[in-house]
Amino acid sequence: MHVHHAPDAPAADTIGFDSFLAVDIRVGTIVSAEAFPQARKPALKLVIDFGAAIGLKRSSAQITEHYRIEDLPGRQVAAVVNFPPRRIGPFVSEVLTLGFPDADGAVVLFAPDRAVPNGGRLF
Repeated sequence: MHVHHAPDAPAADTIGFDSFLAVDIRVGTIVSAEAFPQARKPALKLVIDFGAAIGLKRSSAQITEHYRIEDLPGRQVAAVVNFPPRRIGPFVSEVLTLGFPDADGAVVLFAPDRAVPNGGRLF
C-alpha cells in the first residue's frame, strides 16, 4: 500500500505509542541500484544493507526524479523492514524505502544527517 500524501495533507488520526513501535524503521546503506523498466511508475530496484541482524534486502523505489543510479550506492536510507514482501511484476520488494514529497510530489529520500551503523532502529 503506497500512499503518497501531498505536502499540505492534514495529520493522520491519533495512534497509541505501541502502534508506532510496531513499525520497524531501520537505516541501511544502498549497495546497488538498477533500472526497473517493468514497473508501472518509473522506479529503481535497490539492494540495501541493513547490517548483520537483518542483512541485504531489496526494495523498489519511485526515486527516478531526483536520483541517478550511479549516485545511489553508498547512500544511507531509512526503510520499513517489517512489512510482508510485495511482488511488483518480476521483482519482490522486501522493504519500503522512505521519502518525503517535494513541492511537485517527487520523492526525496529520508536519511540521517550523519553516518550511523546499518541496522539502527528509528526511535
